[in-house]
Amino acid sequence: MRVGFIGLGSQGGPMARRIAGAGHETTLWARRPATLAPFADSGARTAGSPAELAAASDLVCLCVVDDADVEQVVTGPDGVLAGLRRGGVIAVHSTVHPDTCRRLAEVARASGVSLLDAPVSGGGRAAEQGTLVVMAGGDPQVFAYCRPVFETYGDPVVHLGPTGSGQLAKLLNNVLFTAQLGLAADALGAGADLGLDRAALSRVLPRGSAASFALDRVADAGGTLDRIGAHAGGLLAKDVRLFADIADTAGADAAATLRGAALAALAAMGRREEPHGEARATATGK
Repeated sequence: MRVGFIGLGSQGGPMARRIAGAGHETTLWARRPATLAPFADSGARTAGSPAELAAASDLVCLCVVDDADVEQVVTGPDGVLAGLRRGGVIAVHSTVHPDTCRRLAEVARASGVSLLDAPVSGGGRAAEQGTLVVMAGGDPQVFAYCRPVFETYGDPVVHLGPTGSGQLAKLLNNVLFTAQLGLAADALGAGADLGLDRAALSRVLPRGSAASFALDRVADAGGTLDRIGAHAGGLLAKDVRLFADIADTAGADAAATLRGAALAALAAMGRREEPHGEARATATGK
């Protein structure tokens, strides 16, 4: 399959390299030419624009930062839809609002193009190892067509339902992770308040029944959320806001506890995000 890839960051870069390494004819595009330099030995081609990349591709994978980036790359004057053939597929690996993917899927359909939302979780190391979790939403037949490419960097690769389902699953993942970060930091802080050495406790808890990915991250960061907040606080806050808006619109009362815990974790990171709707009541205790 001919695959185009846009978004060569710490996670997208290894994904693109694995696609090329698996023997798929791969084309890359990046806003900054320097980003393409590490792929000189990969066998991948480069394109001058998203439209040019799309014209050389059957499947275009996007791993850009946010909704605005996805919209621009897909629908801009020289965007993917300007070059992708009828029958082509766009896979949105970015974490964005499900409605963004639903709306773009309708726009793409008018051009004879299919769109899957397929956000991923695991980070750069998992991408390098081919063990990203791929959460996909969209037409099952289109998913089956794209699955061999997704499996070059993902295990498991799971279809969750119609367009937007993958984004919902990814947001739940990120909100739960954010909440767990806060709980892990609170536990380590409580131990320190009780006279335990924080560094020693950080070695013990990740090896016991309290072990979790979030606890590992907090322990590796010195037992507090300061470093994590500086590095990833903005992206986590974006995803918690998206989840809060979706949950409020759907009237998902069961989400209140999870959402409140995530907002508390963001506050501990110094991310004083203004929650929306019902989330505001949860965050303030009202």
